[in-house]
Amino acid sequence: MPKSDQHWGSPLVHQRFKAVLVALICIAMLSLSGPAWAGLPQGNAVKDPAAILRDALPFDQQDIRELQHRLEGTSNDLRAKRWSALAKAVNRSEALLNTRRATIVTALPDALQGEADALLDQVAVGLNTMREKVDTSDKPGFISSRRSTLKDIGAVEALLVPSDYTVDIPAEFDALPRLEGRATVEIQTSQGTMIAVVDGYNAPLTSGAFIDLTLRGFYDGLPFNRAEDFYVLQSGDPEGPAIGYIDPKTKQERHVPLEIRVPGEPETFYNETFEDVGLYKATPTLPFATLGTLGWAHSAQALDDGSSQFFMFLYEAELTPAGLNLVDGRNAAYGYVVEGFDVLEELSTDDRIKTIKVIDGDDRLKPHA
Repeated sequence: MPKSDQHWGSPLVHQRFKAVLVALICIAMLSLSGPAWAGLPQGNAVKDPAAILRDALPFDQQDIRELQHRLEGTSNDLRAKRWSALAKAVNRSEALLNTRRATIVTALPDALQGEADALLDQVAVGLNTMREKVDTSDKPGFISSRRSTLKDIGAVEALLVPSDYTVDIPAEFDALPRLEGRATVEIQTSQGTMIAVVDGYNAPLTSGAFIDLTLRGFYDGLPFNRAEDFYVLQSGDPEGPAIGYIDPKTKQERHVPLEIRVPGEPETFYNETFEDVGLYKATPTLPFATLGTLGWAHSAQALDDGSSQFFMFLYEAELTPAGLNLVDGRNAAYGYVVEGFDVLEELSTDDRIKTIKVIDGDDRLKPHA
């Protein structure tokens, strides 16, 4: 296998991507009698990594989820400066918190209820501040208050994830490391530092492989070896003839299966693409929908030979509109850059990783089943 053969997708996929772009352009040109966006999917895709990560948390308490979505849904009114609509949204959110707060708290184990109560106190303060920002038509202040309030809501939601939550993983992968929960990593590069959250709830094997290699220092000093403008930036190709991680015990390249979870599906898909299972229009729980989505690379010849190489999705809404990118369902996403987007946009094949460090969650890595 050639040194460069581990990548985010095959040449055929890239050709299909170009074909989709041409098709979209044609649709826009031919639809002169209607709106230029008529050929694109309707509605707004969730493109905020923090919102995607909140939505991907596995818990069943719907009141806090509704509160989260109500606040996230204020974006359209905020862009249009519809202050009366924003006031109604905040008032309804306050009413929801007041009436459903006890239900949210009692859904938690007794030992966590005090922490949740304190966080919901902060949410109440945040909603009050948001109302004040609406009264003064302070858009930046509203955005800042909403961000901090949603962060507190997300913290409550994280508490709601059952402590014994696990994903059923086929026994054939028992020897592989897995991440049981989430971890936060600091990626130091020649252009600066990024922070990313790695999601073991929805991609335990992919996340486990990445965190395991990070703790081994595998990525330290490696270059960004592949770049596709406005699409992907890739690293993780070790020096020497190997194109992946060689397990020191077996002396063989360790392989991680393609791993994709879909909302509503009872089981995670392993080594099956959306085309294989007939879910052509599905959206994964962890979609390639935002700048800095972390994806696991595999070769053009197989789905189960990803070993160490990963890429960061360089999302451009104009080039990869919601539901039309050609990575969802063909590669596994396993996390998101949440800070340092300016650094990511400057990186190229002239740059390298200085080091990747796990700053939270290393205790959630298990070496095997």
